[in-house]
This record gives sequence, C-alpha cells and structure tokens, in this order.
Amino acid sequence: MLEVQDLHVFYGGIHALKGVSLEVPEGRVVTLIGANGAGKSTLLRTICGLVKAREGHIFFNGYNITNLKPYEIIERGIAMVPEGRRIFSNLSTLENLFIGAYTRKDKAEIQKDLEWIFSLFPILKERALQSAGTLSGGEQQMLAIGRALMSRPKLLLMDEPSLGLAPFLVSQVFATINQLHAEGVTVLLVEQNARAAFQVADYGYVLEVGRVVLEGPCAELSCNDAVRKSYLGVQ
Repeated sequence: MLEVQDLHVFYGGIHALKGVSLEVPEGRVVTLIGANGAGKSTLLRTICGLVKAREGHIFFNGYNITNLKPYEIIERGIAMVPEGRRIFSNLSTLENLFIGAYTRKDKAEIQKDLEWIFSLFPILKERALQSAGTLSGGEQQMLAIGRALMSRPKLLLMDEPSLGLAPFLVSQVFATINQLHAEGVTVLLVEQNARAAFQVADYGYVLEVGRVVLEGPCAELSCNDAVRKSYLGVQ
C-alpha cells in the first residue's frame, strides 16, 4: 500500500532522513521506533506532504505522491494523528470531528462515520458540544484519532499517540489501535513505547539518526539484543 524509497530530507543544512526505505502492506500495523531526533516525525510529515523530500519517492497504492500537496494526499486516503494531538481547542468536539471530513461530500456516509467514531469513543458523544480545549488529555487524544478517521483513510499515520498519557489511557489507546486493525484500517505507528508498539504491530523498523538500522517482524525485533537494551529496558 505505502512504499517509501530512498528518502532524503533536509532541514536547512541538517540531513534529517538519510535514504529511508520502508513498506506498509494493506491491512497491517507497522511500527517505527527510535530515540528522540531519529527522524520519525519527519518521515510522517514527509509522507503527508508537510515536508518536501530532496531525493527519493513515496508511492501510495502504486501512485507517486512525493510532490503532492497535503490536501491531495488526504483525498487519496492518508490521514495523520499528529504528535501532541493538535486539536482545535476553541471549537467543540463535534466541530473538530467534522473538520476531519472537510474533503468529503457524502453527507449520509459522514453521519454514519460519526456514529462509528462515537461507538469507538463513547465519551466523545457525551462531550460532543463541549469545547475541545476543556477535554482531558486522554479525551483529546481520542478526539485527534476520531478526527483523522473522519476522512475515512485507507492509511492512518499515528505520531506518538501514547505520549504524555497516564498508563491506563495508554492501554486504551493501544486497545483502540487493535480494534482499528481488526476493522481493516492500515496503520503506520510511530511510538517511543516500543514494548506496547510491538504488541499491536505486525512488523517494525528501527530508525537511528535518520537511517533504518533494523527491520523485521515485531516478534523477532523484541528478541534482538540491541533492541532489548536500547528500547525495551532489558539489560
């Protein structure tokens, strides 16, 4: 479904991504782990068209999307849950959700998807008319996920969805990823909580200083000595 080929991205003189290649097959959950500054968020932002690549290509369902504008990429079926949630705090929960569907015209299907979001996150229905800025951190993360899903994406990019959440909310977020996987949503998950990421993902990539240094099924990566020491806290 998604294929990234030899991607090079620069921020001024900083070489942020150095020939990154990866694949995300349809219907799978793929995770990308790495330390702060490894380039994980940069990769997601490049896939979404928010950052331009200097070299390399990004293909989605066989189509080269490397130079498309962000709204064109959304229309093709990619949505992102950004790091830090980035909800519109001055708008209501419901208004935030409808913003996620702004490229769509099918009103009946939008309403159907809204009910689907409310079935995933019942608290959002209770908070529908409440200002999004007054929601708890966990509720805001649910809203950010719901807003992305309202575009009915074929591929969902998730950037550190567990960041800053209490442990019981982290469990809820990863339970949601499992549920989305079961419903056929394809996910590329960037996550520092490698242990939790490996439990929900099928395949993983390890990014270090802008390069993919390891990849493989998550069951194999979780047994790798270097991964265990650096990302799983096993000495």
